[in-house]
Amino acid sequence: MAGDVLSQSEIDALLSAISTGEMSADEMKKEEETKKIKTYDFKRALRFSKDQIRSLTRIHENFARLLTTFFSAQLRTYVQINVASVDQIPFEEFVRSIPNMTLINIFEVPPLDGNILMEINPNIAYSMMDRLMGGSGASYSNVDNLTEIEQKIMTNLFERAFDNLREAWDNIAEIDPMLIELEVNPQFLQMISPNETVVVISLNTIIGETTGMINICIPHVVLEPIIHNLSVQYWMQSNTKESSPEQLKMLETRVKQAELDLIAELGATDITIEDFLFMNVGDVIQLDKKIDDPLILKVGNLPKFTVQPGKLNKKMAIQILDSLKGGDEDE
Repeated sequence: MAGDVLSQSEIDALLSAISTGEMSADEMKKEEETKKIKTYDFKRALRFSKDQIRSLTRIHENFARLLTTFFSAQLRTYVQINVASVDQIPFEEFVRSIPNMTLINIFEVPPLDGNILMEINPNIAYSMMDRLMGGSGASYSNVDNLTEIEQKIMTNLFERAFDNLREAWDNIAEIDPMLIELEVNPQFLQMISPNETVVVISLNTIIGETTGMINICIPHVVLEPIIHNLSVQYWMQSNTKESSPEQLKMLETRVKQAELDLIAELGATDITIEDFLFMNVGDVIQLDKKIDDPLILKVGNLPKFTVQPGKLNKKMAIQILDSLKGGDEDE
């Protein structure tokens, strides 16, 4: 049976302890025997595999980048958001870990059942509101006495910010986040059972000179219908899957409707900067094409046809003479 793998620093520490006499081989053997039994807490049942946690980390690292861009544009100040940790814990432990008075946004994410929480540290929330109101971004936390105007400002900001989750989750599910409630006391949260496993994504947030945390709490019951989408196999399959006939037909239709620039050049020439500076009305510039030479028609800056100029219905026009293949223009 394979045991725990020791790091190089732990091996060096053990060898040093034996060589100095601080620990004997017999003591190490006894200590190893006592560590064979490990305590398992059934309340902290691990519902997500390490592979799924890594996928959630990647998704919310992208979400953190989107939030950084969004808040930087809205607040017009220095904003930096990154993922600090991703843990799976009982819901009760999450509620105990956040302040008694904080800002908790409760979102629905249809078509998935259940709610997602976004808890924002009051220091961060009030700094955001101060910037929106034209201030320098100072933080003066007073969550328990939020006015209706303050609630409306924060609700509007956080609802638009959380809308970026739709893009971050695009690879695993199509969701439509909707803010349904703003709560300030976590003790009033009765979303799920206290022992239900949740994933808590902690985002370290810096706004100007104010720092704090934004925590996103996702219950296991919300992710359960799409839990298989978090596996590496799904990500690899989704990156290599073939397009359906309907998708190919739609792509063909859109390509046919795309507009292209057509450029028919009468000719070209080189002049000096001195000649260009002294050009006047009536001056003639000799081009490198004869009047009876065919012109080159470029499609999207690429030479495709030889043409001749003319008129159609009193408008300038060109008539296609032949198509060009690779290298024809040079020849």
